Amino acid sequence: MNISIKTKKEIEKMRISGHLAAKVLDMIKPYIIPNITTLELNNICHNYITNTQKATSGCLGYHGFPKSVCISINEIVCHGIPNSYEKLKIGDIVNIDITIIKNKYYADTSKMFIVGHHINKQTKKLCHVAKKSLYSTFKIIKPGIKINLIGETIQKYINTTTYSIVEEYCGHGIGKNFHEKPYIIHYKNYDKTIILKEGMTFTIEPIINAGKKHVFCMKDGWTVKTKDNSLSAQYEHTILVTNNGCEILTLRKTEKINKIYQNT
Repeated sequence: MNISIKTKKEIEKMRISGHLAAKVLDMIKPYIIPNITTLELNNICHNYITNTQKATSGCLGYHGFPKSVCISINEIVCHGIPNSYEKLKIGDIVNIDITIIKNKYYADTSKMFIVGHHINKQTKKLCHVAKKSLYSTFKIIKPGIKINLIGETIQKYINTTTYSIVEEYCGHGIGKNFHEKPYIIHYKNYDKTIILKEGMTFTIEPIINAGKKHVFCMKDGWTVKTKDNSLSAQYEHTILVTNNGCEILTLRKTEKINKIYQNT
């Protein structure tokens, strides 16, 4: 399998892209309020990316995707298309997925937002578990480990909860291209052929459902929902494998975790 190993110059460019992608998610937070439409949120992100950051959205036009960001609400698992009729309501959970291109290099990240101040405990717990499932992988990533240990780590954590992992979607290599090899499976699997090496860059983006793992794609060809109409949550970061651990290229200022993990 031909997996790109990034040079120091490429890594510096990806750090810039990652920083910009993270800043979009920090920027949009004050706008996550009742009655705003998903199209309005998309337009705010688009204008910020293009006018303020002087960057490009990696989503817009990708295989025909019509908007600049993916916005997925409640039972929508991923790839929600922003529109003018869908308004946020108090208690909604919202995933906003940002992909930035800057200096020809990509970075990809997403997080959950909860609308309003009166937060249902179960809703909050689902989002927390999804985030923690992603975070659990940072302490094991380093050169020399088999790639399937990432999915095994996520599965081990989710098995301690009542939730399920969506199996149809995975993380991916990223760099000069939006999607590169290798694929990052988020559940226990037996692909032991790929060994992590310093300079690899990829996303980890587990999708966790409150109910069963089964999903379906709507007629628009993009929007994916849970079959049992249960809530779904996802967090995503772009990761660099370092000489002794990993670096989170899309870390947000508001996150209370390390940017660099030494896992020797």
